[in-house]
Amino acid sequence: MNQVPTIKLNNGTLMPQLGFGVWQVPDDEAERAVGAALEAGYRSVDTAASYGNEEGTGRAIAASGVPREELFVTTKLWNVKTKVWDRDGVLRAFDESLGRLGLDHLDLYLIHWPRPMRDDFLTIWQTFEEIAASGRARAVGVSNFRPVDLERIGGVSTLVPAVNQIELHPLFPQTELRALHARLGIATEAWSPLGQGKELLALPVVTAIADKHGRSAAQVVLRWHLQQGVIVIPKSVTPSRIRENLDVFGFELDADDIAALDALGSGPEGRRIGPDPAVFDI
Repeated sequence: MNQVPTIKLNNGTLMPQLGFGVWQVPDDEAERAVGAALEAGYRSVDTAASYGNEEGTGRAIAASGVPREELFVTTKLWNVKTKVWDRDGVLRAFDESLGRLGLDHLDLYLIHWPRPMRDDFLTIWQTFEEIAASGRARAVGVSNFRPVDLERIGGVSTLVPAVNQIELHPLFPQTELRALHARLGIATEAWSPLGQGKELLALPVVTAIADKHGRSAAQVVLRWHLQQGVIVIPKSVTPSRIRENLDVFGFELDADDIAALDALGSGPEGRRIGPDPAVFDI
């Protein structure tokens, strides 16, 4: 099994730096994919209530035989377009996610989106404080939060999010937000770390670096994240790709490689691929 390094979160919890994501994976496929990932050596799994695959993920975990203490399981509180969250609703949603996963605790629970137009994430965060204090989530954090959103949390709470999971890849490097995370003690986690696929991985800059190291383009991009201290959760349902994405600890990018990949974000290809958190509601 590959020895995946860990990142120490701001409450002392250790989180594997490379995990397995199941966004857009149907529930029955998630069971097979998560099972293949755990067999390959992954020990961190990232799902969400909105993905509709917590049950399949939970079945794979139960069937794997991997001791619970070796696993790091993340899920997220979804944002319902017609709903403004209150404390009881958040606690109920947390219990429902645990039930679907078949677990008695989470390792990380995230607010999926800030939805600033709903103005309820401070209430959610205060409830997350309760969940963290109860020990039913070893760490709590956020996803897709902007600097202004993090500042609002800091204005009402002494509990700093352990993680902010954001869109991050060489085409959208989030340099300023990552610097803020470093100042606040928030771990940066990348969703869509491969830029959702073929365009980024086919760029000549990326393929040239891959050829130089005798590695795949995906492995090169994952190394770019890992060498900068970013947590990554690549997704695949193909067993060979699942294994390939884990096999990224036998080589290193040099300074020229890193600089070439860094430059993509300021080039003509650089842009956000996913939704803008300032306006995304559901």
